[in-house]
Amino acid sequence: MKHNSNIKSMKLYNHVDRIYNELKELGKINSEFLFVEELTNFDQLHYCGTKAVDFSINKIGIDSSMCILEIGSGIGGPARYIANKTGATVIALELQSDQNNIALDLTERCGLSKKVKHVCGDFLTYDWEGKKFDAIVSWLALYHIFEHKILLQKCFDLAKPGGFFYAEDLFSRKPFSKKELSKLLKEIYANYLPDVQTYKSEIEKIGFNLLFCQDMSFEWTKFTRNRYLSYNKQKDRHLRVHGRDIYNSINSFYT
Repeated sequence: MKHNSNIKSMKLYNHVDRIYNELKELGKINSEFLFVEELTNFDQLHYCGTKAVDFSINKIGIDSSMCILEIGSGIGGPARYIANKTGATVIALELQSDQNNIALDLTERCGLSKKVKHVCGDFLTYDWEGKKFDAIVSWLALYHIFEHKILLQKCFDLAKPGGFFYAEDLFSRKPFSKKELSKLLKEIYANYLPDVQTYKSEIEKIGFNLLFCQDMSFEWTKFTRNRYLSYNKQKDRHLRVHGRDIYNSINSFYT
């Protein structure tokens, strides 16, 4: 996927430095050491936060002997959490330079730079120089990439024999109209939304053995609804901490 400024039409990816407002609220205003646990309420941009990451850790069996590749690592939340909890080495690949730069800073402040390596680049074109991974993971990022078969082939090629591919991703439950697809492209930068059977078939055709697939529609609907209600309930607090522009942007995205 070529870098495209249109990804910034997704409001969650704007004002990514807002996490520093949250750190200031915690009294962490300079370059003080940070505990991973101090960040997890703010640095997990996917649904269900660390609960989702814990699920993958347990499902894959991630431990300190493993090297993990995360695709679409954002500001580094899942990568830091995995490294801190399991001792695994994590290579965190992020397309957007602003998010990657913040991730680098936060990881260094958590003392995890030896365990988490942040890389800014396009997964489809990045040269891994023959490196292989015990597991390749991603949370709500792969649907941004239109060239899905190329993406899956690269994942298969990068996985060690017996390695794992774990992704939480979006699919379509019904066909979308052109108008709906246009809105989804703008609001969440959705470039690829196959139905679930197509998604599963593509994974298996590449050569992966499909071990587990779960429809999270009910859980994610509940999560996003509660997230929106909670954010609005704390409107005064968010306006004080972040200001109106950031509040309006995030509130619009959560809506």
